[in-house]
Amino acid sequence: MLEPFYRRIVERTTRGERVASAIIVGVRGSTPQDVGARMLFFREGATWGTVGGGCVEAGVRAEANRVLADGQPRRLEVDLVDDLKGEGDVCGGSVEILLEAWEGAGAAT
Repeated sequence: MLEPFYRRIVERTTRGERVASAIIVGVRGSTPQDVGARMLFFREGATWGTVGGGCVEAGVRAEANRVLADGQPRRLEVDLVDDLKGEGDVCGGSVEILLEAWEGAGAAT
């Protein structure tokens, strides 16, 4: 899976685009994806890969949009437990996600 991940980054950054990547770096309890799951976000709204779908990706997408805007890395923790009901929202665990920017060719450093 890594080869297509990096190939898409190279395709976009060669065109001068900034790409945001998200990778699961930690999990606790039951989660929809494991450590190492990856996703890419592009300025026009397209994505590649998955870090879990649903509520996980909604939160990650919001942070990825900030990474696309300012190029700054972020760490995000998504809790998959519904605190009001005291039940597992989807899986019952939590995921820690690292978001980073990949700069396009010719971007200012």
